[in-house]
Amino acid sequence: MFAIILTGGKQYKVQEGDILFIEKLDVEAEQAITFDQVLAISDDAGFVAGTPTVAGATVAATVVKNGKGKKIHILKYKPKKDEKKKIGHRQPYTKVQITKISK
Repeated sequence: MFAIILTGGKQYKVQEGDILFIEKLDVEAEQAITFDQVLAISDDAGFVAGTPTVAGATVAATVVKNGKGKKIHILKYKPKKDEKKKIGHRQPYTKVQITKISK
């Protein structure tokens, strides 16, 4: 059984027990969260695609932790102008574990 959910402007294909790194959510670690924007769901009975979401379908998950990803170094350079700028970025994320998919 799998489901396709929408969170943070991105779509994820999830199964029970999966661990995902998604865009940062305002929840603390060890809390439960429910995703109600389920775009499609598949089980033994067949595949159901929503228009745009499947009515009544939810995906339950628990938050493992919140954190930041690896630093990305960006170097901006303009030739002949003696202009260099080095900046970095660390994308925040929320690590979740899928516990239950229900129709």
